[in-house]
Amino acid sequence: MTTYPNRDRLVIFDADGTTIDAFHAVEQSFLRHGMALGDLERFQKRRKLFKYLGGLREFPNNLRRQFGKQSRKHLLSTLTEFYRYEASLYPGIESLLRTLLATPDVRIGMVTRNVTMEPEETLSRLFRRHGIDTREFDFLLCLPLREDKTPHFRRTRERYAVNPARAYACGDEYSDYRAAIGAAMCPFVVAYGAEDRLRLKDAFDVPEECIVPSPEEFCSRLLHALDLPSPRNPEQG
Repeated sequence: MTTYPNRDRLVIFDADGTTIDAFHAVEQSFLRHGMALGDLERFQKRRKLFKYLGGLREFPNNLRRQFGKQSRKHLLSTLTEFYRYEASLYPGIESLLRTLLATPDVRIGMVTRNVTMEPEETLSRLFRRHGIDTREFDFLLCLPLREDKTPHFRRTRERYAVNPARAYACGDEYSDYRAAIGAAMCPFVVAYGAEDRLRLKDAFDVPEECIVPSPEEFCSRLLHALDLPSPRNPEQG
């Protein structure tokens, strides 16, 4: 019988599309290079290969402008600068992170495939602008674009000796859901990032109960799962 030496809880966050409004960052970076992504609804419905090439309307121009190593390098540089100085967290995420960081028996951190230059530095600057010091996270892992998160989830959970039933992984893609299940963790899959609710449910068979439609509901449901109170809404007096 497996026993655990503590009653700690673990939350692993994805960065792009879960805590950070990545679509807006990419959209604005594209515009600065004369390209377009289309709207969020169409972006979410595209297959992964074509997400960043645009739809039928945007594809020819985007492909022409992305062709060549220097063009991609300049676009990546623009995206990195946007993340560092302009990109935003989704509503409620800053407050959520503050609450979790202040809770002694909750381990939190990020496992991300962020594609900016020097991603740890990029994310550090972005979160610092929102008053969050990433050095207070228990871990921050930046993986290569195609690397599977599953073994990293499992090793992180084992490193802190957390009961799988008290461990949560939060992301915005089917691969995040699959990694959470593969590491015996409880999945939260948000439907405001890379994939919408219908695509997650119908194309990938993600259970409806695991899908969260908005940042506000994500924060509320995660806090409820952790038996933590939701932040008081200032407008309620």
